[in-house]
Amino acid sequence: MNNKKKWSIIGLIVIIVAVVIAAWPKGNNSKQTTKGTTITIGSKNFSESKIVMQIWTDALKKDGYNVKTKPNISSSVVYQAIKSKQIDLYPEYTGTIAMTYLKGKIVGKSADAIANIARKGMKKQGLTTLNYAPGNDAQGIAIRTSVAKKYGIKTISDLQKKANKIRFASQGEFDKREDGIPGLTKVYGKFNFKSHKVYDPSLKYQILAKGEGDITPASTTEGQLATGKYFALTDNKHFWPAYNLVPLVRNQTLKDNPGIKKVLNKIDRKLTTTELQKLNKKVDVDGQSYQSVAKDWVDKNY
Repeated sequence: MNNKKKWSIIGLIVIIVAVVIAAWPKGNNSKQTTKGTTITIGSKNFSESKIVMQIWTDALKKDGYNVKTKPNISSSVVYQAIKSKQIDLYPEYTGTIAMTYLKGKIVGKSADAIANIARKGMKKQGLTTLNYAPGNDAQGIAIRTSVAKKYGIKTISDLQKKANKIRFASQGEFDKREDGIPGLTKVYGKFNFKSHKVYDPSLKYQILAKGEGDITPASTTEGQLATGKYFALTDNKHFWPAYNLVPLVRNQTLKDNPGIKKVLNKIDRKLTTTELQKLNKKVDVDGQSYQSVAKDWVDKNY
């Protein structure tokens, strides 16, 4: 073999080796290749749902999944959106699934029992509920902390006994709903409030902050409950059913992306009622974007 031909072969080998090296994965710190199909995660049109949607999105992207988001879907149509394949999963609540979608009776049932109703019902719809989070976005009553300390009120029973000292900033509908005053009266006894006035729901914490009311209907994960100025009274007779946060996922999506189950379950174990309150506070009280709040949480927790 002449030298010219010899060096041509060597040069060709060098080029091939260089191309292979360039294409070779760069160690353990590089992003994984995209897994499965593109996943579309939706949310309802309130802060908690959007925050959780973004937390799931950021965590899944971190693990190499291709994810799109579809936030701010009306609560009245989000269930249809997943059934019609417009979205692949979204944050839902066990109580909402069991009572609103499946028309089940959940009052007096345990959190596990409600979750089981939801799981069985969704299975028939081609949907799966993963493990529910400890975070419980249930109906409740918020009280000014200073008033609670003054009168020694920690539970709904305490409130019933000392109602004549308390001004109730209601929302109208709560006075008529079975899971409002009528139902509470059956379980706890009559509430003889010092005053009972109806306000726009969006103003409830402003009314309490101004000292014009002492208690108001609230969801147990509201951000204002993380400020220290208010807290949710303990439902000591377990009147209100559980509304635990739960991922609702299309079966086909799980089949195409089986690894997402482990990721979402790992995240949701950390989403307690207190944790959801803190996340909601950052958006609804402190004015941060749900995207930045979610990113910070994922950076610290996943």
